[in-house]
Amino acid sequence: MIDNLDPRWMLGGGLFLLLLGWFLPVLMVMQIIKSTLLLDFLSYVFSLVGLIAGVIGSVTYVSRRRRK
Repeated sequence: MIDNLDPRWMLGGGLFLLLLGWFLPVLMVMQIIKSTLLLDFLSYVFSLVGLIAGVIGSVTYVSRRRRK
């Protein structure tokens, strides 16, 4: 299933999730949005999933480039 995905989409999605996982805590620290347990957990999950998607996307990208 991962072979059907474009690695650039995975890298872009991972970057977006990492930025969202960083931007939400910044907004919470600046007290623009209220910090809740759910929002804290979502921020952590966004960062973790973004990191994993970025690593998988970069590995897929490199492996496809080496095959050519």
